[in-house]
Amino acid sequence: MSRSSEVNAKVAGATYTRAGKDYFEKRGLTRSAGIWGLWGLAVAAVISGDFSGWNFGIDFAGFGGMLIAFAILVVMYYGMIFSIGEMAAAMPHTGGAYSFARSAMGPWGGLVTGAAETIEYVATTAVIVYFSASYADAITSELLGVSLPAWVWWAILYAAFVGLNAAGAAISFRFAIVVSVISIGIIVVFSIMALASGAFQWANLWDIAPDPGQTEFLPHGVLPILFALPFAMWFFLGIEELPLAAEESHNPVRDIPRAGFWARGTLIVTGLLVLFLNTGVIGAEATGVAGEPLLDGFRAIVGDEAAAVLALLALVGLLASLQGIMFAYGRNMYSLSRAGYYPQFLSLTGKRRTPWVSLLVGAVIGFIALAILDTLAAFNEGAGAVAGAIVLNIAVWGAVLAYFLQMVSFVLLRKKLPDVERPYRSPWGIPGAVIAAAIAALIFVGFLLNPTFLPAIIAIVVVYIIILAGFALFFRHRLVLSPEEEYALSGGRHGDPQEEGYDAMEGEVFGDKR
Repeated sequence: MSRSSEVNAKVAGATYTRAGKDYFEKRGLTRSAGIWGLWGLAVAAVISGDFSGWNFGIDFAGFGGMLIAFAILVVMYYGMIFSIGEMAAAMPHTGGAYSFARSAMGPWGGLVTGAAETIEYVATTAVIVYFSASYADAITSELLGVSLPAWVWWAILYAAFVGLNAAGAAISFRFAIVVSVISIGIIVVFSIMALASGAFQWANLWDIAPDPGQTEFLPHGVLPILFALPFAMWFFLGIEELPLAAEESHNPVRDIPRAGFWARGTLIVTGLLVLFLNTGVIGAEATGVAGEPLLDGFRAIVGDEAAAVLALLALVGLLASLQGIMFAYGRNMYSLSRAGYYPQFLSLTGKRRTPWVSLLVGAVIGFIALAILDTLAAFNEGAGAVAGAIVLNIAVWGAVLAYFLQMVSFVLLRKKLPDVERPYRSPWGIPGAVIAAAIAALIFVGFLLNPTFLPAIIAIVVVYIIILAGFALFFRHRLVLSPEEEYALSGGRHGDPQEEGYDAMEGEVFGDKR
């Protein structure tokens, strides 16, 4: 485009370029989801956390400490999801966390918050692909006698789920509902088997030997509860992606808050079932170091001979989250690209009206990260596990930062835009957002105090330096009036593409110059 004054305007410390209707026609989405499609998306994104990952918190803090960490996070996620529901209903467009922070803290705040979610979702997808490949290879090796190199499985999984997410939003939402129901069914079946077989023993919850002066409930004391919080997040990590589906929801103002409420309740129940029954079957000490705790629980009940079938069940849960989190990074990158914070080609949608370019680029980034991980493992025994932990912790660190900034945004928006239309209001209000922000900050402090998390912090700081430098030097001067930007610039008067279209403010900002 020409860089003349006729097609550019400086607003809020950034330079905006006229997009025109053709720009948004190439970046359209399709409204396909009702409340249950959104519920399925939220549950699918999270449910793999019930199958593995959460349990390492028990190794840090014991069962009692992990139970306290779980309770703390229930409070944080209630405060956060209520707050996000209010902001999403007021801003029914795809930007999600970036959109909230953009309106509250300007372009830089929007970018920092949106980039945190990009890092969270791309890293989480890579972790799920890594573990899914291990499960899939174990199944084919046992049942078919076929084993493939890890990178082949990664390529297969990324290709399959990029294809699924790119095939159409309606297909994605239906798939999310199906795999969510199946995954919940697996957890319910395990729970019934654990209780009916007598494998669950209350004493197993407390079999970690206490340190001198400590108790069975908190065998390592109080401080390790802080270190258990990032692992307890795996029971809920990803539910916050719901606002990213706003432009693909039939009624986002009504359905996103409701779907968040029902998904949160579902995940609390499944999380408690796994936390108590899985630990009670194989014991707290074994659970704290298990690579596949739910499978180990099944094995303890029915024996090793059914391991391949059980692995197939666990794979369903992993694939559910793979689809849900891939949806999230695709829409997150799409919205930031559509507004000009990322390269604009990432927001192209094509005939299926899905952000296939963002989906593909995110997959390539994740694949490269896994290849680096695999190379480290080949040259240094044990480095693969360390690299895997770094990727996992990057995901959690990105999530915690995004949570904190979204809660800050909620408080600022209540003060900055007190009279803007809010079709849904958080029942916990500002106190709920402050509590959620404080807990997120507490988890961040836990990262700083635990040296095992330091490599993840260093890696994410490097990524941020690159993103922020690119914005300062280039992208800041090429922003577009997407719905998220229109809402922020107009103080809440514009920004609903369902009602106004995608160019409601161009005449105001550019003075109708062409």
